Amino acid sequence: MTTPAAPQPNPYGTANPYGTTNPYGPTNPPHGAPAGMQAPAHPGAPAWEHGAPFCRSCGAQPAAKVTFRAHQGLLIMMRFQKVEGPFCKSCGTSVARQMTTATMGLGWWSPFSLVFFSPFTLIWNLVAGRKLAALTPPGPALPGGTRLPEGKPVHQRPMAYLAIAPLIWAGWVITNIITHA
Repeated sequence: MTTPAAPQPNPYGTANPYGTTNPYGPTNPPHGAPAGMQAPAHPGAPAWEHGAPFCRSCGAQPAAKVTFRAHQGLLIMMRFQKVEGPFCKSCGTSVARQMTTATMGLGWWSPFSLVFFSPFTLIWNLVAGRKLAALTPPGPALPGGTRLPEGKPVHQRPMAYLAIAPLIWAGWVITNIITHA
């Protein structure tokens, strides 16, 4: 008579290198993260932080969970855009500059946009940008990740100055209302 073999352990109940009990759980780092969360190969890079978010574009750390918005006023219609995700300092700065420039150029072309939506969108992006400014420079991009180019600051982009036309128009209307009342 033979003795039965010992039961195999449940592979889904054991801890994996990332500290979760399910290797397919949402807390695993993105594809290409170093096994066991080791420090990156070059000496000046920060160590990988366990449980910290990875940049959604390049996969680097540190990253902050922020949301950037853009608003476009279209005389009687409006369009809203939003980009969410954890971003490293470089990629987040790139997205913030693109979304803010779009709002500066195209966000003022309806009355509600001029008064309400564009100013609040710009303030929202400023607050999110300050969150990124507090981060240290990102580590190396993970394999397959692409670091977004930061590009020129908003004040050096010509599209940001399209806002001058509707603001001058609004000033002219307010001045005419005050002087002819």
